[in-house]
Amino acid sequence: MRLEGKTALVTGGASGFGAGIARKFVAEGARVMIADIDAAAAEAMAGELGAAWAAGDVGDDASVAAVAARAAAVLGPLDILVNNAGITHLPAALEAVSEADFDRVLRVNAKSVYLTARHLVPAMKARRAGAILNIASTAALSPRPRLSWYNASKGWMVTATKAMAVELAPFGVRVNALCPVAGETPLLKSFLGDDTPETRARFLATIPLGRFSTPEDLGNAAAFLCSDEAAMLTGVALEVDGGRCI
Repeated sequence: MRLEGKTALVTGGASGFGAGIARKFVAEGARVMIADIDAAAAEAMAGELGAAWAAGDVGDDASVAAVAARAAAVLGPLDILVNNAGITHLPAALEAVSEADFDRVLRVNAKSVYLTARHLVPAMKARRAGAILNIASTAALSPRPRLSWYNASKGWMVTATKAMAVELAPFGVRVNALCPVAGETPLLKSFLGDDTPETRARFLATIPLGRFSTPEDLGNAAAFLCSDEAAMLTGVALEVDGGRCI
């Protein structure tokens, strides 16, 4: 029960890595709110876990403000923020990715971190306590061809994590990131381009431990980084990747 008494907001928490993080947080004693653009999925996951939920678009200022207000009303002061919501563009030559897809990737993967900071960090600074966890990717550290703008968005997230960590440390707020390799999530097909046994085998051959990241892997790592056991860790971009970035 390493998160007993803690409150946590997990964006994109209705599926994939976010659901794994929310599930682990609840198991570790936290009171959790799942925020997701898919309201029905958020409500269903919250019902399964005994958590709260909110529908929201992490790339929209008014929507993030509403989620922040609901979290304050339901959970009270927030101890943990997990910026998990993320998307990618389909594999393509960097010059062939449409402007609309580029804007969408940066809106969800980068602007969302800025917006949650705007609406949730001031209260953490005032309380002089808090833990923020950004879900980045091995794409930030070992970019793959044909996913250039997704890679760049996750690189932005790692740099943002370190910049936030330095600025917020005097206020007692820690900021870290996780860098998973591709996992069994709704985005896997988009990363691979063509989800076949052959493409999976080629990708798995690049991971020394020979498997994808799982929601459970991310939940375990997130629970540690957001717990008091990690009180001396800030600005870390922890690879949860089976050795892919070695």
